Amino acid sequence: MAADTVRIMCPNLTCRKVLAVPGNARGKTVRCKNCGTNIRVPGASGDSSGQKSAPAA
Repeated sequence: MAADTVRIMCPNLTCRKVLAVPGNARGKTVRCKNCGTNIRVPGASGDSSGQKSAPAA
């Protein structure tokens, strides 16, 4: 169980609420509880698409 949280700001200019979402929501879409805007939670630092161990032939 990951105890870390990700803090993101709602991109809706009329809302701008800071949300704290669980770390396991990285790479997923969440909804702002204040205005209902769908927000994509950024992935882990340096992780672009989960293909870190691609063989370098």
